This record gives sequence, structure tokens and C-alpha cells, in this order.
Amino acid sequence: MRLIDIYEQLLHALGHQDWWPADTPFEVAVGAILTQQTRWNNVERAILDLKEHSLLEPEILAAADTDILEELVKCTGFYRQKARRLKNLASYFSRHEDTMWDMPVNVLRRELLELDGVGNETADSIILYAIGKPKFVIDAYTRRILGCLGLDGNYRILQQKFESELEPDVDLFKEYHALIVEYGKKYCTRHRCEDCVLLNNGKILI
Repeated sequence: MRLIDIYEQLLHALGHQDWWPADTPFEVAVGAILTQQTRWNNVERAILDLKEHSLLEPEILAAADTDILEELVKCTGFYRQKARRLKNLASYFSRHEDTMWDMPVNVLRRELLELDGVGNETADSIILYAIGKPKFVIDAYTRRILGCLGLDGNYRILQQKFESELEPDVDLFKEYHALIVEYGKKYCTRHRCEDCVLLNNGKILI
């Protein structure tokens, strides 16, 4: 079974997704923090409020009043944690905004993972969608879909499989991850296994 075959079937079923909607790389990074344990429509609402308060600049957000920031991101849940994490992320961006683009991926990833609240998925989302470097994002939908196809493993194992089988192409990684998420929402969370284009009566089609 080739991962590129899964990609082609998902693309045929759903079409191009053109993720991640944002005006700036920093906005993408903010969204990666806010989307933890919440729906994307809540993230959009919070980002709009941050924009209206002119807070989507690293230095400005890093220095923002914590109480105000908490209120603006409250709709995304865990708002106290997220406000603190956003300020830390903003401080990192303000310190490294001229150099992080040229950092080796492994160095950038290591530094992001040292930030409070930044785990593998969040770090890789920032690297791929904000910084534009080829690092494949593994999320719950990826693990669920691959598990149905008989491919199990932890975050690192699955990521290495994608990165070893696919060309290190940023656009491909973005499109593939977006397709997995949208497919997971449309089929997996609704238990529409009988309609799955990758499975037919529990048997792998590819």
C-alpha cells in the first residue's frame, strides 16, 4: 500500500483544500495554539477579535495585557492556558522572526517543542503551514484512518513513514494533511465506514 495512492483517492473524493486560511505566518502559529481542543469556528472568532484589537503582531501580542488576551480567546476554551502560551509563542517569534526561516527544521522543531503548550502536532503545524518547511503533521484523524488500513504506530513512526515515502514537498504535505482532516470529519467522526473510498466492507481497496 502506497501513501501516494491514499492521497490520490482522497484528492479525487474531496478536491483541493487550500489550507491554512491566514493573512500572515504568525496568524497561522496563533491558530495552531488556539485550535487545541476546540472547533475551528471558535478559532476564527478569536482571531477576528485579536485582529480587531491589533494584537496579531508578535511584539504587540507578547506585551499584551493578559486579562484582555484571556477574554479575547475565551471562546476557544482553556483560555488562561492559551493566553499564556500565545504570549510565549509571540515572544519567540519576536526574538527569532528574522532567523527562524533559515533554521534547519530539526533545530526549529526542537526550539518550538521547548515552548509551553507546544507538542508535536502544534510544532509541526507551525513548521509546515507558517514557516513553509516540509514536516508532515500527524493528528488523530491520520492515526484513525491509517489504523483502519492496518498501519499503526506512534507519532514519530507514522511521520517517518510519510516523510520517507513522499517527496519533501511543502504543498503536497499541506494538501495531504488537509485532505485527511476533512475526510476524517466527513466520514470517520460520522462512522460512515460503508461509504469510505479507502475501504469496502472492511477490505482495503488500494
